[in-house]
Amino acid sequence: MVLESLGESLKNSIKKITNALFVDEKLINELIKDIQKSLLKADVNVKLVLELTSKMKSRLLEEKTPSSVSKKEHLVNIIYEELVNFLGRGEKVDYKNLVLKKKPYKIMLVGLFGSGKTTTSGKLAGYFKRRGIKVALISTDTWRPAALDQLKMLGKDLGVEVFGDKSVKDPTKLYQKFEKELSKFDLVIVDTAGRDALSDDLILELDKLNKKVEPDDVFLVISADIGQSAQKQAEAFHSTCGVNGVVITKLDGTARGGGALVACSTTGAPVRFIGVGEKKDDLEEFKPENFVSRLLGMGDLESLLEKTKDAFEGKDVEDLGRKFLKGDFNLIDLYEQMQSMKKMGPLNKVMDMIPGMSNVPKDMLKGQEEKIDKWKFVMQSMTKSELEDPEVITGSRVQRISEGSGASTSDVRSLLKQFRQTKKMMKMMKGGSEKDMKKMMQKFQGKGFKF
Repeated sequence: MVLESLGESLKNSIKKITNALFVDEKLINELIKDIQKSLLKADVNVKLVLELTSKMKSRLLEEKTPSSVSKKEHLVNIIYEELVNFLGRGEKVDYKNLVLKKKPYKIMLVGLFGSGKTTTSGKLAGYFKRRGIKVALISTDTWRPAALDQLKMLGKDLGVEVFGDKSVKDPTKLYQKFEKELSKFDLVIVDTAGRDALSDDLILELDKLNKKVEPDDVFLVISADIGQSAQKQAEAFHSTCGVNGVVITKLDGTARGGGALVACSTTGAPVRFIGVGEKKDDLEEFKPENFVSRLLGMGDLESLLEKTKDAFEGKDVEDLGRKFLKGDFNLIDLYEQMQSMKKMGPLNKVMDMIPGMSNVPKDMLKGQEEKIDKWKFVMQSMTKSELEDPEVITGSRVQRISEGSGASTSDVRSLLKQFRQTKKMMKMMKGGSEKDMKKMMQKFQGKGFKF
């Protein structure tokens, strides 16, 4: 999970409220101290932490509880609201409709060396392509020789057209060379050069390019591992390059991510996207409400729905759903579902988005992922007839499939058992009695991954 340590600390603080027999000033003081420690550990500025917790404490002690909720629920809601405000409750932007209203919509990425601009360019291209937008990438980085090659590799992987020319050394002239071709796209993402620091020559270069491109958005790309110093960088770029948004990368891999996130939220350039992993689709639009909800273990159904839409193709998922509900699916259908689920990312990330499921032990989830990976190899070693009718798989076939997949015979039998149980459960859901259904659910509980 993004900022996993901070999330665990905050969830433990919330537990103090939910597990308390009654709420008094002593409990609130303990709660405030816990939240302060959690935020400071995540490298959030001391002054900002004190400002947040002072306001939070004041509300916790003085606000009357509405009649529609309990005292405990009201306290949790106050913590949620203040953390959301702290991270910048900004105006929501519907990027898909925004981009489609203008052709081409232009986003220019700026930042220092090592911040991840080129990788982020590719992730942004993938994010918008999955939403039905025709995207083009252009590299104007004339300083780093491998920049264009890297962008072309990303573009090939994503199926997105990439423009650039190593022989042209002026970024402005380079953009001008492809301007006519770029006008055919819905969205153009401009990857720019960086420096070790925000120098005069970089400011001059970006200013000149900015005037030529006339971007609709200028996003500053910042690595989360720079912590609180992100604020100075964001303010400097904001004042010199007209930055109106920030993309924070590597937010999943550093304890200092909280510092970078909060620092940027205090500038005039709100955080628009966050990088949450190394894969090409590990980029999320930053929504403080959803982010805080996940940190506190309340889930994030909106993001989960987006991931589901990206992973499953509309008509395919409808057909597959009908098969599962009828109970007439086979191992081919099961394999396709597993492949789609894999696109949604690691199980622990998916579980964090489901309310009440963020506390599932990570070791258990890791074990289930390993089992699914084995099952995929097992199914790849089966014949078409075996996949279509798993009931034909007996003794000698189990041995052959085991040897072909590198899995044990118990792994093969485990898959077949899971398949039969899932099919039986689906048939009971279709026509069984409520009593039979409860009995079946109790029997399946704890017996492996549920599809």
